[in-house]
Amino acid sequence: MKFRQLVWRALRLRCAFCGRGKLFRGWFAMHSKCSECVVVFERDPGFFLGSIYFNYGLTALIAAIVYPVLLFTKTVPEKPLLWSTLAFTLLFPLWFFRYARSLWLGFDQFIDPRERYQQAEEEPGTQDSAGSDQE
Repeated sequence: MKFRQLVWRALRLRCAFCGRGKLFRGWFAMHSKCSECVVVFERDPGFFLGSIYFNYGLTALIAAIVYPVLLFTKTVPEKPLLWSTLAFTLLFPLWFFRYARSLWLGFDQFIDPRERYQQAEEEPGTQDSAGSDQE
């Protein structure tokens, strides 16, 4: 799958696997699996901790570039710049949370692509338990 396609899906907050299903049902609440292709979003417990890299990284990058530029060019007075930077570093990660998770899913799909057979498992109790562990 092309990198651009995965980024486009991530920016639209769609499933990285099929591109059709929505990732979120609320601002912070995420669906557990895609409504279209039934792929489970969280591969392992703690899977979305990796999205912190995107969220923190972009927040720090923007603040580390914009603050010194505005400070040294004296475009904005020092005290209002400090307070606005503080507000930015507190509010931007909350807004970017959904996109960071979505980008993490796209990055994961690009690095370790899922195949069709790795979709959601059936509900517990619906599989034939007698033959599931046999070789």
